[in-house]
Amino acid sequence: MTEGANESRRQSRPGAVLFMCGQNVIRSPMAEAIAKQALPSGTWVASAGVKKGERDAFVDVVLDEIGLSLGRRQPQTLEDMEDDYFDLVITLTPEAHHSALELTRHSAVEVEYWPMPDPTVETGSREQRLSAYRDVRDRLTKLIRERLVLPPE
Repeated sequence: MTEGANESRRQSRPGAVLFMCGQNVIRSPMAEAIAKQALPSGTWVASAGVKKGERDAFVDVVLDEIGLSLGRRQPQTLEDMEDDYFDLVITLTPEAHHSALELTRHSAVEVEYWPMPDPTVETGSREQRLSAYRDVRDRLTKLIRERLVLPPE
């Protein structure tokens, strides 16, 4: 993508963003928390999974390190959501991407794929495993800032 095209996309910040991953346990709730903090208060941000999973405590640890929290939020699927209006769906796993394309094939919703590694595949010490989660958190933060947060004027 050229710099001009990238700048044009950043200028068209969406008003409603949905982050999707496989189970709404790690990547998409992390992205939701980061985006809610980074974007203007009028921007609707949510996340969902293709299927429901169980909350992951390592997500709470790495979000807390940057002053964010999921609070009492629990993993959800699209069917669990009360509001389903969005103009941008950002998918973080292949499964979620295929699901989002199917979901939006008859609508004008933009779908972007931001492939994210699965930190649960990391083995080793607790610190090594947390490092994999931090990597995902930091990648998401960078992409959200580059794509969704407008530069200061």
